[in-house]
Amino acid sequence: MSLPVVVIRPEPGLGASLAAARAAGLEVHGHPLAQVAPVAWDAPEAARFDGLLLGSANAVRHAGPALAGWRGRPAHVVGAATAATAREAGLAVDTVGTGGLQAVVEGLRERAPLRLLRLAGRRHRALAPVAGLSIATRVVYEIAHCPVPPELAGRLRAGALVLLHSGEAARHFAAECDRRGIDRGAVALAALAPRIADLAGGGWRALGVAAEPSDAALLALARDMCH
Repeated sequence: MSLPVVVIRPEPGLGASLAAARAAGLEVHGHPLAQVAPVAWDAPEAARFDGLLLGSANAVRHAGPALAGWRGRPAHVVGAATAATAREAGLAVDTVGTGGLQAVVEGLRERAPLRLLRLAGRRHRALAPVAGLSIATRVVYEIAHCPVPPELAGRLRAGALVLLHSGEAARHFAAECDRRGIDRGAVALAALAPRIADLAGGGWRALGVAAEPSDAALLALARDMCH
């Protein structure tokens, strides 16, 4: 018996993942367990920096009018999805990473000295210092997590494969399953990256990691795992 796929990421990523999963022939259901909202922030002058550092497309979507001052300026981003959103906002994408934001920063070591402005979420991962790089951080969005609704709880208890797009989503989903008394052994997880899988913990029916941090790779993994 094949497992239905469940996507828990918030919009607008939710809709994109659902459409791609259906195009791939998967039985898929959307149950967003988070909402993203902008945070008022004090935007420094763009001229003080050599570029932006972006670990999520949400940072671009929710930065507000202040981002207009960065049109045409360099942006160093965590992956292809963030790069696409940054280009749509008029940013000049300079670096596109494939292994997390720390790897992006490490890759800029040879171009030091650089002054970067990081736009981040309320809960963001600290970056290890890199010689020659000065990074200022501004919080521009926050994520509010939602409880697992009864419909999703029933679906999970019957067996499902859940896609995990972020570490916070993984941690929240695991906590909600435990709070709801949902047997982890009934639920398989497909994680976008190794760190996300680690934050989900153990005891699941199966736990896989995408070959690369992209939605296409995650869906390819889901096709393999759900049968």
